[in-house]
Amino acid sequence: MSTASQVPFAVITGASSGIGLELAKLAAADGFTLLLAADRPFDHALADLAGALVDTINVDLSTAEGVAALDERIGGRRIDVLCANAGHGLGQGFLDQDFVAVRNLIETNVVGTLDLLQRVGRRMRDQRGGRILITGSIAGLIPGAYQAAYNASKAFLDNFSYALRNELQDTGVSVTCLMPGLTESDFWERADTTDTPAGSGGKDPPDAPARAGWEAMKTGAAQVSPGWLNTLQRAILHIVPDRAKAEMNARMMRPNDSEATHG
Repeated sequence: MSTASQVPFAVITGASSGIGLELAKLAAADGFTLLLAADRPFDHALADLAGALVDTINVDLSTAEGVAALDERIGGRRIDVLCANAGHGLGQGFLDQDFVAVRNLIETNVVGTLDLLQRVGRRMRDQRGGRILITGSIAGLIPGAYQAAYNASKAFLDNFSYALRNELQDTGVSVTCLMPGLTESDFWERADTTDTPAGSGGKDPPDAPARAGWEAMKTGAAQVSPGWLNTLQRAILHIVPDRAKAEMNARMMRPNDSEATHG
């Protein structure tokens, strides 16, 4: 973290709503100066952060230009915390999806995230300190029938976070993976999954996983699956066969009006 004479600085992506906005609130409460990035307007988010030192940038992190624009806005400032939270989902069967949308999901959730992590991680390594929080998901443990590209992208991030943590273990930089379960946010509308059992069912409010992730990051923990039910689910998923997990995801994510067959 910064020295006592410096105000700590946090960069949070996907921060205009959901878990990202809740992370911004927690950072503000801890006295951080904030740089918030999102591909949607910050109107209501700024009202929630009244009184904090906040800079925002609307940027598409699925593009190299978008990541570079965020990097330029960071400038030469010391980065104490990076919350790599930007990402979105995509529902329906893979063969029925527009591949432009599939590509955008991968470039946002994986490519843009890794580009930013490398840029910021190098600075943190050079300054011999910093904390990184990567928003993965319990979904990364499940073959995602009717949400295949999304779950695969989260599996990538869950795995990647442990690898990066190992590479940085002697540098003063920690990496924490936040693995939430079903969370209430605009994710479901953007992914066109409100007509699924998961999309129309009960979910955790975003402040709960955000707080769990923020506190785990501050202690330098490797990962956190907030809530006892998510922790139990994560343990069970390690012993359930992949075929059964794929079928479980299909039951949750198949559109209610779908007549698709599956094997």
